[in-house]
Amino acid sequence: MCPLLPSLEEALRTNYKVVDVPSDDVVATVTSSRYGVTNEQIDALPALKAIVHFGVGYETTDVAYARSRGIVVSNTPDVLTDCVADLAVGGLIDVLRRLSAAERFVRRGDWLSGQFPLATKVTGKRIGILGLGRIGRAIAHRLAAFDTTISYHSRNPVPDVPYTYADSPTALAAAVDVLVVATSGGPATQGLVSADVLSALGPNGYLVNIARGSVVDEPALVAALKAGTIAGAALDVFADEPNVPLELLDRDDVVLLPHIASATTETREAMGELAFRNLHRFMTDGTLVTPVP
Repeated sequence: MCPLLPSLEEALRTNYKVVDVPSDDVVATVTSSRYGVTNEQIDALPALKAIVHFGVGYETTDVAYARSRGIVVSNTPDVLTDCVADLAVGGLIDVLRRLSAAERFVRRGDWLSGQFPLATKVTGKRIGILGLGRIGRAIAHRLAAFDTTISYHSRNPVPDVPYTYADSPTALAAAVDVLVVATSGGPATQGLVSADVLSALGPNGYLVNIARGSVVDEPALVAALKAGTIAGAALDVFADEPNVPLELLDRDDVVLLPHIASATTETREAMGELAFRNLHRFMTDGTLVTPVP
């Protein structure tokens, strides 16, 4: 349904009859989190019984509609948790310590005429995690090594974690120095980080988003950064990728990344292997290794 990892495409073509243009006899589709399978495409595939996603996200596919048509849906959780969590911590350190901005300072030759401005300490900060799923817990685990205080908000309190629960995103933002967005995308979380949440985060607060661009009200974020009502942001995802708001491109208080949280050789190969195992399991016995919840 879209371009895939070369090793995954090779495995598919080696083991199965693969078509790039959907046809009436297609029984399974392989797609990515970015593209999904639309309802119109589902309707055009009368024999379709499985949708296999390369990626942890599946909000680009209407899972409820697929299930109503007797179609099972899978994704690739867990195998990308470590790399996404690593990048979240890296982005957090970068924006607080201004690493990317300092690197540009040196490259421009500005160090020859003055010192780089002071940055913000990471150790000991109050961290809020919006979405304490697998990735959110992995981020919290890593940040504990920095002697941080962890709070979180999820739809429901998570049992058996040592972190403080906040009953809303706004309450979470008001209680922390850094808000890390790790929740799932889709209609249920559209604009969850609103202007009110950003206002609660405050002029000394930072936002880190490694989830989905749709979770953050992007115009409100741009406005908050321009007005100085938050201190900075590290962003790996955007509302209309690969288009990034032009107002952010020349700002040293923002770290901009091209959706690379899972983009390591090891993780992408593991994602491809799991996607193939989901397809192979379905073609063998009609079940999936990792069906979506």
